[in-house]
Amino acid sequence: MGIELCRRFPVAARTLAEADEALGFALTKLIFDGPEEELRLTENTQPAILAVSVAAARVLAEHGVVPALAGGHSLGEWSAQVIAGTMFFADAVRAVRARGRAMQQAVPPGEGAMAAVLSLEPAQVAEACAEAARETGLVVAAANFNSPAQTVISGALAGVEKAVALAKARGARRAVMLPVSAPFHCALMQPAQEEVARVLDGLALANPRFPVAANITGSLVSTAADARDALVRQVTGAVRWVDCVRALAAADAEAFVEAGPGKVLCGLMKQIDPALRALNVDDSASLEKTLSELAH
Repeated sequence: MGIELCRRFPVAARTLAEADEALGFALTKLIFDGPEEELRLTENTQPAILAVSVAAARVLAEHGVVPALAGGHSLGEWSAQVIAGTMFFADAVRAVRARGRAMQQAVPPGEGAMAAVLSLEPAQVAEACAEAARETGLVVAAANFNSPAQTVISGALAGVEKAVALAKARGARRAVMLPVSAPFHCALMQPAQEEVARVLDGLALANPRFPVAANITGSLVSTAADARDALVRQVTGAVRWVDCVRALAAADAEAFVEAGPGKVLCGLMKQIDPALRALNVDDSASLEKTLSELAH
């Protein structure tokens, strides 16, 4: 991930070198060479994805593609705020490593779970979670409103399993348990939210240069105070990605460029609104394709 961009574009290589320096260890070597099981630890995964995403965005900027608006899904909201100038990249890299470590420690392994529910109205998924919470007495809630056809739920393992069964009974086409290391974006993450608040309190934030979609509300933020609040509250709150995309579109976004590894968000965009133009950049081929598309 990111290796080709770093080989071809010095600004990408400098970005990853900056992340290494900020963290005090060779994150770049871990990204390129592994071991994979170490990279998959969320305290490493989060700064790695942030670094590669910012590197891709900086490559785009060198080619004249500069955003007028931004948004990011969960961790991606941090990347969006870095590109908006709300915080220094080095600060963000260190902060998301702390975020990842705190999320991992918030719930003992095996006690939490997440599941993706497909082809069921988001409101019905939320109802299934509420019923499961009442019946089990455990935490379970809708965590990611990814598209009209995909909602992810999160919470205690038995609560999530109960909610999955209730969602299927309500007509969900599929409900799949996800291979995650912790139950993100639910009340079980409260200790992690407190740590993120502590870390962010120690950072100097500026007003973003352009509006950024906040996961927790699905609306755009334009001040340092609102950006900080959104990044804190999203740790336990649901990712309202559908609302974020619609808010960006309502603010006249004409093309959405996913900067960073993979193109999951492009896939979700097609489900949210097929009329919206979704492009991605994670290597030189996708960069060339995106630049060509934007030129037309």
